[in-house]
Amino acid sequence: MARVATAGVTPDYWDEACRHLVKRDRVMKKLIPQFGEARLQSRGDAFTTLARSIVGQQISVKAAQSVWDKFAELTSGPSNRIKPTEVLGLEKAALREVGLSVRKVEYLSDLAQHFESGQVHVRQWAQMEDEAIIEELVAIRGIGRWTAEMFLIFHLMRPNVLPLDDLGLLKGISQHYFSDEPVSRAEARELGEGWAPYRSVATWYIWRSLDPLPVDY
Repeated sequence: MARVATAGVTPDYWDEACRHLVKRDRVMKKLIPQFGEARLQSRGDAFTTLARSIVGQQISVKAAQSVWDKFAELTSGPSNRIKPTEVLGLEKAALREVGLSVRKVEYLSDLAQHFESGQVHVRQWAQMEDEAIIEELVAIRGIGRWTAEMFLIFHLMRPNVLPLDDLGLLKGISQHYFSDEPVSRAEARELGEGWAPYRSVATWYIWRSLDPLPVDY
């Protein structure tokens, strides 16, 4: 039976990033103090984080959690550290019974195969550039650029990711910087240059301004 996940890890650059953004950006100067000691946190391991992203695609957060809990019960380890070998050993029928679509079962299998075969270089990620990691991840079925960028922010805790495909980020930029006028990717990219080298942190606070509950992944 799967066990409950452990507490998360907070980036060591967070306080420095907040000081930097408060000095550089008028909106961040207002937003950051509103959320006190709240911080981005990383939970689980690489494979489990990506598996959760696949399970949660195109369904509500509540539904995704329900399916994930049932899926995790099929494995023997903790729910935040599911092993690729266990996923490969599960019957497709059992995966379908917990609420996974045929496509998601295929995606989870491909993800597990990539990890088990060493096609993703987990131990080298700490030395790899963001774009190189994204290139590896999008080669896995069911993982696009947005999912890879969320992985960089929430699991690897990379400080300078700007997910331009994220609708929440674009909505928040529109609200705080453009008086609710529509914002193009080019405009968001230009604005984000002012947040460097802590664009992930600024993005997190933009998300928080739209939803006061901590953003998790």
